Amino acid sequence: LRPLRGWREAWLGDSEWTQTVHLLSAHATQFMHLMMVLLAHTQPLRTALLRPCASRAVRALGARACSSDAATAPAEAAAEPEQLRSTFLETMRWRGFLHQSTDLAALDDAMSGGRVVAYLGFDATASSLHVGSLLQIMLLRHFQRAGHKPIVLVGGGTTKVGDPSGKDASRQLLDEEAIASNIEGISRVFGRFLTFGEGPTDALLVNNDAWLSPLSYLAFLRDYGRHFTINRMLSFESVKQRLARESPLSFLEFNYMILQAYDFLELHRRHGATLQFGGSDQWGNIISGVELGRRADGAQLFGLTAPLVTTADGKKMGKTAAGAVWLNEDLLSPYEYWQFWRNTADADVGRFLRFFTELPQDEVEKLEALRGAQINDAKVVLANEATRMLHGEACLAEIQATAASLFAAGGGGGGGGTASLKRVKLSADEAAAGVPVVDLFVSLELGKSKSEVRRLVAGGGAKLNDVKIEDAALLISTASFEAASEIKLSAGKKKHGVVELAQ
Repeated sequence: LRPLRGWREAWLGDSEWTQTVHLLSAHATQFMHLMMVLLAHTQPLRTALLRPCASRAVRALGARACSSDAATAPAEAAAEPEQLRSTFLETMRWRGFLHQSTDLAALDDAMSGGRVVAYLGFDATASSLHVGSLLQIMLLRHFQRAGHKPIVLVGGGTTKVGDPSGKDASRQLLDEEAIASNIEGISRVFGRFLTFGEGPTDALLVNNDAWLSPLSYLAFLRDYGRHFTINRMLSFESVKQRLARESPLSFLEFNYMILQAYDFLELHRRHGATLQFGGSDQWGNIISGVELGRRADGAQLFGLTAPLVTTADGKKMGKTAAGAVWLNEDLLSPYEYWQFWRNTADADVGRFLRFFTELPQDEVEKLEALRGAQINDAKVVLANEATRMLHGEACLAEIQATAASLFAAGGGGGGGGTASLKRVKLSADEAAAGVPVVDLFVSLELGKSKSEVRRLVAGGGAKLNDVKIEDAALLISTASFEAASEIKLSAGKKKHGVVELAQ
């Protein structure tokens, strides 16, 4: 009851306090259960109770109570109304990055007192990250710019297992060659957002396969398996959701949270990491790492999550009707990336300016205040800033020329203003024989399949040089180019590509 003394006067008088103490003493078990529930769902109470308490046991209780997954934790759990001394945390709170934290007050003390080492993990499930991962990368960027040291952890080991979080079925298992290729692909992006090197705040790129693959199974179970209980692991939302849907959860996947927790312990031992970042779907795994560090090494570790970003219509960030919005330009051109941000829904512009640009607060708030047609100006700023950060300043002039032609002037056929568009070439022989227009739409990724393109033509959404295509059986031949060297194909108003006649 000692930690209650700091705030009980605000709620109870002396007589009520005495009665409460007697009642709680007589029903200690029920009281502890009640406190576990309250701590799990009431951030202000959790902060008030845990901050003045030096007892390790009660802090452990608080950490366990915090361990409910993102689906059951309140979205504002980490965004405390209290004043934060850390410039990084205060900036992240204003920008909307803070979702959950194991002990925000203690983390604030640590970050305002000196340099902190933090890490964030990325499994190598594809050859490129998509825009859904960008919020996490921006979190690391802000962290480094605030004078701290970020570690990018690529999951060469954990990708062999597969993270079950947010999945209804097991991930496809990849062989080592595919994982190595994917790591090479996703790693290209990090250097555009972070500074790597040997300095005290320079970023590190680390692969967890270095310590996971050499593990001895029996030794690992003996040394670390005893710190995890099946009861606790079954309580995590990622597990409960799979079981509730009666979707198979393999023993391999069930071990993922143990391996991620062990990653945190290893990075603490090897590089002094005391903070793990992640999306809110990783909350349970992060908590497991915090607790393993405390139990195995007596270390005080922290976890902090950012929200999983959805669009105003409730869809998951990073996906469009055309597919994933990839960060690697060999999968998505700089123009298409720019266009993705330019097409942001009005209701999302303010949030995305905070999340995905580094514009100062006064400028963001000025853009957020725009209404009506003026909000398109804010969308252009968002697209320019996001594209500049990923692809560099040099591509913007070309992109803006293309955009001016397509959006402002309506296209006007092939030629000028199309330099940034995806294109395919036809040889003289192919043009002489004629190529089905549906094949060219698919090659330009303006449709996923020929049947989809045919439906697009039937619906009036397919155009050649801004003229509606009436017949899905149309052949593109030398005559289609007339005197030009290229023609423009369009799917709707915002997706375009160029067919170029080879000379």
